[in-house]
Amino acid sequence: SKAILGLSGGIDSAVTLALAAEALGKENVWAVLLPSAFSSDHSVSDAIKLADNLDCRYDIIPITPSYDTLGKTLNPWFEGLPFGVAEENLQARTRGVILMALSNKFGYILLNTSNKSEAAVGYGTLYGDMCGGLSVLGDVYKTEVFELARYINRDKEIIPQNIITKPPSAELRPNQKDSDSLPEYEILDKILFQYIELRQGPKELVEMGFEEAVV
Repeated sequence: SKAILGLSGGIDSAVTLALAAEALGKENVWAVLLPSAFSSDHSVSDAIKLADNLDCRYDIIPITPSYDTLGKTLNPWFEGLPFGVAEENLQARTRGVILMALSNKFGYILLNTSNKSEAAVGYGTLYGDMCGGLSVLGDVYKTEVFELARYINRDKEIIPQNIITKPPSAELRPNQKDSDSLPEYEILDKILFQYIELRQGPKELVEMGFEEAVV
């Protein structure tokens, strides 16, 4: 009856929030913005604009103090080592801990915002952004998330246009984009559809014309 989610300013959490408000009523949905040092200004402003458009409750809880505390705890082992995936995932897990605490304390189910494309290739953080009791977009490919966003906006702008048009990013390091680690979603989703839904193996995918290195 009540749902909470982390609202990042990205398209996945935006579509999830819009669907939750439609399904449960705006008064039963709680959006939590959890900005870090790597969150862009527009991510926060886009998220606030969306929450305002939906008339949903939102709160802002910066994760930098919690993240810094964990960094100090780990410093005896991490000292002198370069910033990497451990520090990236630590941010996502800090968010997961805060969201689960609010979920437990107030009885809201935490909505997972990962899409099928990310989940299929492991582009996510276990115990971080993959937390949640219900995966709203778990069977929705990333290209379909964009289609859903445009459909939600069919009569008026609910999801801010900047959320739909900006390059997808986890924002866990400076200037990060999904395309740094993954093929473009238009290509990836075609491969994943053949692989997952139609059970085509690597050999068949290459024969269809997909690049072998990408497959």
